[in-house]
Amino acid sequence: MEPHNADVFIWQAKYSVGIPEIDAQHKKLIGLINELFKAMRVGGGDQIMAKLFESLLQYTQQHFAFEENLMRKGRYSGLETHLEEHRKLISQVHELRTNFLSGKIAISIQVMTFLKEWLQAHILGSDAKYAHVLRSAGFTDAATSRV
Repeated sequence: MEPHNADVFIWQAKYSVGIPEIDAQHKKLIGLINELFKAMRVGGGDQIMAKLFESLLQYTQQHFAFEENLMRKGRYSGLETHLEEHRKLISQVHELRTNFLSGKIAISIQVMTFLKEWLQAHILGSDAKYAHVLRSAGFTDAATSRV
């Protein structure tokens, strides 16, 4: 059995997209998922869970806006597809939050697994594609700091 303080999502080198600011944001998202998971495991209470859920949603929206701006600056050809993935996840997380706040669902292992698996697949798939294109076009840490 895992200890109560075990993370559900651990950063690994394979998640790096090679753009330090994006990697830092991904690490923060992973941290927020882990905080939500820990609170769920120890029965953190609805107010704490709601606050963590809201933090995750807000930071995800900020991160997506940053990525989208960078992709626009780099004239990334897959932008529309990537935007649709972002819109879909934000909609799903809004629905999860609404259902949680109304008592229709509890934050569960299934919810945590969904969040973790979506972020893993997104980083390793879609984000890796745009990051490769932007790095090839000369977008480095210095370039992303101007976003």
